[in-house]
Amino acid sequence: MIKGLYEAHLPVSDLEQSIDFYQKLGLEIAWRNNSSAFFWIVKKESWLGLWEGEEYKTSYHPSLKHIAFTIDYEDMKNALAWLENKRVSIVPFGNRKSIEPFVRPYQGNASVYFEDPDKNSLEFMCYVDVPSHLKDVNDKLSILEWEELLEK
Repeated sequence: MIKGLYEAHLPVSDLEQSIDFYQKLGLEIAWRNNSSAFFWIVKKESWLGLWEGEEYKTSYHPSLKHIAFTIDYEDMKNALAWLENKRVSIVPFGNRKSIEPFVRPYQGNASVYFEDPDKNSLEFMCYVDVPSHLKDVNDKLSILEWEELLEK
């Protein structure tokens, strides 16, 4: 099921300074917002997430104890059953109530979250091809919602 490392995360004190630093190292920005930036380590395979803010320096945040593993999209559709079969604790992401895998069209990926015995945040992720007319969808969609949207 696991194909490789999808992402790792680091807290930073100055996002702009860190962006400059990682660009000097030859990394390309994959995605960013006001408080975070993601750089391709290997384009379309793995990235590094940088997070700026006091909450990342002074208290626990999932980005500080988080690793995401790459899996295939077809495996993502069966990830809940696979994890449950192994008696792994599946958890919702952020404010979501559902533990179902979901798609982020604006980032071109899908995820499901779970925890190790120490409550470290783990994630299965896969890339999804996003047609140009769906690239601006900012919602997190269930796999079923995503596939229905693709059929339209």
